[in-house]
Amino acid sequence: MNSATELAEAAGGHDPATGLAAVAALRRLLEELEASHVDDARAQGWSWEAIAAALGVKRQTAHRKHAHRVIDRTTGSRQ
Repeated sequence: MNSATELAEAAGGHDPATGLAAVAALRRLLEELEASHVDDARAQGWSWEAIAAALGVKRQTAHRKHAHRVIDRTTGSRQ
């Protein structure tokens, strides 16, 4: 199972072992995609409030989840 489509199909199947493995893989993929887009948004000057609104969460939630990883590309320090 490599593609998101294959994972989604497997997650909807009747075998619990395959389905749960697919759900876990999809969760990892979604976390990676979210992190990548948050990094891009911060690099483009988006505020934590704007990112949180796009994700449908509170600003504190987005910041707590992602700020440790995001580095200000102008100063080289964490945001």
